[in-house]
Amino acid sequence: MTQGNNIPLGIVLMIAVTMVFAVQDGLSKHLADEYNVLMVVMIRYWFFAAFVIAIAKRHAGGIRAAARTVQPLLQITRGLLLSCEICVMVAAFTLLGMVESHAVFTCYPLIIAALSGPVLGEHVGWRRWAAIGVGFVGVIIILQPDGGVFDIRALVPLLAAMMFALYGLLTRFAGRRDTTATSFFWTGTTGAVAMTGIGLWFWEPMAGSDWVWMICLCLTGVTGHWLLIRCYEVAEASAVQPFAYLQLVFAAAIGITVFGETLRTNVAIGCAIIVAAGLFTFWRERLQR
Repeated sequence: MTQGNNIPLGIVLMIAVTMVFAVQDGLSKHLADEYNVLMVVMIRYWFFAAFVIAIAKRHAGGIRAAARTVQPLLQITRGLLLSCEICVMVAAFTLLGMVESHAVFTCYPLIIAALSGPVLGEHVGWRRWAAIGVGFVGVIIILQPDGGVFDIRALVPLLAAMMFALYGLLTRFAGRRDTTATSFFWTGTTGAVAMTGIGLWFWEPMAGSDWVWMICLCLTGVTGHWLLIRCYEVAEASAVQPFAYLQLVFAAAIGITVFGETLRTNVAIGCAIIVAAGLFTFWRERLQR
């Protein structure tokens, strides 16, 4: 991948990515409310794998070059972890709604920062540790464990955040010996194989109108990943990554306007704290680099 430094274009692309992925989440919630989560994610992965294979064919060496890795077990683990995380997060949408699910999930960059030391051997200074602590105060505010209204279902998106953070750390670790194209190929194909092996057991007849929504879901997935690839091609990841938090805004807007969800005060306050802490960790990481 050729790295550019057109930051304004990268920001525009990242904003587009967050909008597309927010729509994808809304479609996932709609379909998962009607059909089994595993089946929905399986079909979504079929299109994702087709996209990954198509991308691999366009690069030098084709599929064989993209699949070549010296750490297959690590790549398979990454793919399985991401597919499980997607299932858990889609389930969270059906259990808790998009607003609160995304509010809790937003803490995943802080989990990555906290684990980057023990897992990757990266230095985490006291300032970032302080930001991580503040961010998890925001999570506690959202969860309200002592407010008499704690919902055990809120732990589902927190589990998804932990899984996605571990996936991100393993992706960084894999990147030390494999190319981005290789990791991307294994992510799509491993997830598709795993979800097919599980999802076919939960197949349900789907109404014709819902197949239209399913096709839209698959198209948003492909479009979002293509835009994300382009984003990282034209600009440094550290410069555009803070704008990924806009997915929370767009997802909340869809949850409120389409699904009739509400934004509770504690959720808004907790989100603000988490985002502020996350932006600080991005800024410190960029200074370190």
